[in-house]
Amino acid sequence: MTYSKRVFDFTCALILTVLLSPALLVVSVLILCLDGRPVFYVSERMQTPTRGFQLLKFRTMKPVSQDAGVSGGDKSGRITRTGAFLRGKRIDEIPQLWNVLKGDISFVGPRPPLRQYVERFPEVYGPLLRSRPGVTGLASVYFSKHEEHLLASTQDSEETDAIYCRQCIPRKAKLDMIYQSKRSLCFDCLIMLHTVFKRRR
Repeated sequence: MTYSKRVFDFTCALILTVLLSPALLVVSVLILCLDGRPVFYVSERMQTPTRGFQLLKFRTMKPVSQDAGVSGGDKSGRITRTGAFLRGKRIDEIPQLWNVLKGDISFVGPRPPLRQYVERFPEVYGPLLRSRPGVTGLASVYFSKHEEHLLASTQDSEETDAIYCRQCIPRKAKLDMIYQSKRSLCFDCLIMLHTVFKRRR
């Protein structure tokens, strides 16, 4: 990550944290009152092929003792009363501002993957994670809705994993490698604006 990109990320994250702090408080209280503890969902993601970090989100699912892999139709029954709304508006991702402030992730880059996929597909994630992972990116903008559609009807974790590995990982990686070849602060701003306006539609 370049110095200018890090300064840009930190400054934007700090400003947004201050501006959104009332919303963060309100959502935290709603989750606590309606769904109970914990308020936040913490999950390991990979910053590099060998270095993990703890990604922070608002909790949108009922916790279970064993949970692995990406979310698909097999996990839809665990979505909480507030979770569907938070996920639909992407409000559950606001706590990731803390990860941006810490330098775990950038605003724009490939979405940080789970360790299991990095270990299973080193030929994909080795080159991909030369870019700092991000809150959003080309794959988030252009493929996230299609990914949700592909995984929405899966019946179990095995089916979810198979579809994700076969159809989602290669396509997202291709888009994120395009970003890597063209990355700049100007391109980051365009992707961020596209993300905001796309989610408002």
